[in-house]
Amino acid sequence: MLHELSTIHGENLTGTPWSVYPRPQLKRDSYLNLNGPWDFAAGKDKPETFERTILVPFCPESMLSGIREHFAEGTPLWYRRKVGPPEGFNRGRVILHIGAADQQAQVWVNGRKMGTHEGGYDAFSFDITDALQEENEILIRCTDDLRNQVYPYGKQTMTRGGMWYTPVSGIWQTVWMESVPEHYIEKLDIR
Repeated sequence: MLHELSTIHGENLTGTPWSVYPRPQLKRDSYLNLNGPWDFAAGKDKPETFERTILVPFCPESMLSGIREHFAEGTPLWYRRKVGPPEGFNRGRVILHIGAADQQAQVWVNGRKMGTHEGGYDAFSFDITDALQEENEILIRCTDDLRNQVYPYGKQTMTRGGMWYTPVSGIWQTVWMESVPEHYIEKLDIR
């Protein structure tokens, strides 16, 4: 059972959620935020049509996502976004970043598989330069299963109560693209 909780900030949300650059330690001016409405579907096979819209970066269980539903454990969640980067955006390489997605994610750009990521708390990225066209379709498939004890799941549980929380699945952090030169610093680890 999902509970409806709201804040004044959520009630007044307009525009692109979390539109600020997510990595202030390594800010680049070639930043394209992909938060906002994405096509959404749930099911085993890649959908032929996407009949729902989800507001990324909110998980489907949250009110702000527009979905407000928890799907059966292991159900693949499909996200699709069409994007044409602004003219002059590509300065050498284009990187697609996903701040976090529970628990397994597969990413395609224009039908070409970019890679897979496992683990729900880590940010990950793929160099998508070679798959880009003038107009692009980004497709992300996320699968989450709390019955699988291989991945950490924090305080999520299917039975709410005590110190346990409603499950979170799918994309739940900012998604963005940035263009970098052919030779660039990939990560900056400040501890």
